[in-house]
Amino acid sequence: MTEPINILDVSGLVKIQRPLLRDEAYDSLRRAIVEGDLAPGTDLRDADLATELGLSRAPVRQALTRLAAEGLVDSKPQSYTRVAPIVTDDVRDALQLVRTLHEFAVRAALPRFTTAHVAQMRVANAAFVAAIADGDLAAAIEADDRLHDVPVEVCGNRAVANTLDRYTPLLRRLELARFSTAMAHRSIARHDELIDAIEARDTDEASRLTSTIWAELPPLFDS
Repeated sequence: MTEPINILDVSGLVKIQRPLLRDEAYDSLRRAIVEGDLAPGTDLRDADLATELGLSRAPVRQALTRLAAEGLVDSKPQSYTRVAPIVTDDVRDALQLVRTLHEFAVRAALPRFTTAHVAQMRVANAAFVAAIADGDLAAAIEADDRLHDVPVEVCGNRAVANTLDRYTPLLRRLELARFSTAMAHRSIARHDELIDAIEARDTDEASRLTSTIWAELPPLFDS
C-alpha cells in the first residue's frame, strides 16, 4: 500500500526578506558613533540619517532603538534622540562586566593554551605596536581585539563570547581615547606581560594582568 504523502504546510512561515536594512543601518550608525564621526551629544534625526544612508526612516528608527538599548544612544520619546556621552552608568557597568569576563576567560583557557595560541597573541601585539606607531586607531582596536579574543576563543564558552560582543562596543570610545595618548604604550607593555604570564602557565598572574588592563581605562572617566 502506498504511503500517504505529507503536504508541507508553509502558511506559518515568514517570507525571507532581502538583507535586513535595519542591520545595515545599525552597523553603519554604531561604527560612526564608536569611531567618533558622530560625537557625543549629536542630535540623531531619523529623517536626516535616512537620507544620508539612502534608506527609509523605518530601518533607521529600528537601528536607533537597538543602539539606545545598548547605551550608545540617549532617547526620550517626543523629545530627543542623540549620541550618548562617552561615560555613563551603562559604560561603568559594562566595564565591570567585561573586565570580569575576560578574567574568567583567561583562567578557563589557560590549561588549553598551546604554543600556537601564544604565538597568535604575540602576532596581534606586534600589529598593535605597529598601529600605534602609525597613529592608526582603527587598526589598533582591531589588533587589540585579536589579542584578547584568543583566550575567549580558547575557553570555548559561547555565553562569555556573546556577552562580550554585546557590551564591548560601549567601551570602544574609551579605548580609542586611550590608544590616542601616551597611555597606549602602557597597553603594549601590559600585553607583553600578559602573554609572558600565559606562556609561563601562571594563571593568577595572567588573571591579575587581565584585570589591570581593563581597570586602567577608568582614569579616562575624569577627562
